[in-house]
Amino acid sequence: MTTRLVSLVIDANRPGELAEFWAGLLGWTITHSDEEEVDVEAPGDDGLELVFVPVPEVKDPAVKNRVHLDLPSTSAADQAATVDRALALGARRHDIGQGSVPWEVMVDPEGNEFCVLEPRPGYTTTEAVAAFVVDARDPLALATFWAEAAGWRIGNQEPVIVGLRAPTGRGPWLEFLRAEDPKTRKNRLHLDVAPFAGGATAAEADRLCALGARRIDIGQGEVTWEVLSDPEDNEFCVLSPR
Repeated sequence: MTTRLVSLVIDANRPGELAEFWAGLLGWTITHSDEEEVDVEAPGDDGLELVFVPVPEVKDPAVKNRVHLDLPSTSAADQAATVDRALALGARRHDIGQGSVPWEVMVDPEGNEFCVLEPRPGYTTTEAVAAFVVDARDPLALATFWAEAAGWRIGNQEPVIVGLRAPTGRGPWLEFLRAEDPKTRKNRLHLDVAPFAGGATAAEADRLCALGARRIDIGQGEVTWEVLSDPEDNEFCVLSPR
């Protein structure tokens, strides 16, 4: 059996409000909300969702997230319209030392970085999200691991960035971008995978550990999922089969 990528999980001080921001920006829909999580899903049947979970810790503005979203555009006017919509919803422009670049670096209302890209040919079929981007010391090695965890294939390989593509060829890329900054704390954004129906959570966690992951304790207690870290210590979860 194998696992597949099912969600990007985002720590939030106010999950409902942050979910509303991202739903409004992406044109996605809030499909579930309770005290434990708020889910935002894309239209259609791609199966990927953003999951917002409550945490008390406030994001340190001096520490850049190691995982972020890139949003696509089809023209300069479309890029400007997305930036304006983000600003109206509560985002801010942000300086991470990017200098003069054709994309816009922004932060959402809780300080999570994201980029609004200039038009790029590789993102014409991604719809609202161009990519989930993960900082990596070794992009190819980490992408190779995540190809097994996500059930996606390597669709682009360059010295500084390696991208995985879903088997459908639709939806966002999962990209691994070379970065030298060390990981110093738990990621505020992480990926979740799940076995297909008929699979087993523990068995899939064992399989991924054999590929370089390891089980970790982040204070989760008794839960029905397995908490792991990938070969570069990024936290992720193996959920129940679905």
